[in-house]
Amino acid sequence: MKIEIRTSREKPIKACEVIELYKNAGWWKERTEKDIEKMLSQTFAVGAWEKNKLIGFARAITDGIFRAYIEDVVISRSFNRKGIGTKLIAKMVDELSNIDVISLFCEEDLIPFYNKNEFKKSNSQFVMHKVNR
Repeated sequence: MKIEIRTSREKPIKACEVIELYKNAGWWKERTEKDIEKMLSQTFAVGAWEKNKLIGFARAITDGIFRAYIEDVVISRSFNRKGIGTKLIAKMVDELSNIDVISLFCEEDLIPFYNKNEFKKSNSQFVMHKVNR
């Protein structure tokens, strides 16, 4: 299995491919291709491909200097637990190495995965949400 990990600058990521990954994971049924296209144009993204099929995706929102926030790390179910998520995060962190603080939120069962990738759990912060839709 040869997996190619590239930024969206190196290899464009199509909105329809991201939607397929979301569906595969059971995420974001309400998101449209048009909205995903807009999102992709405004974020930094990394993809994982096997034979030109997108099988993994992650994106970051950043100000380019001080902060970056990693979001939507998703791997096709048939490729879970094969090290692809680790490679996506490594590429993302490498590309964002000039940023002071890189943050993300995850489910509790994913804490060990992100710990392996040098992220540390913060007990001093709380997740706050305001949903407009």
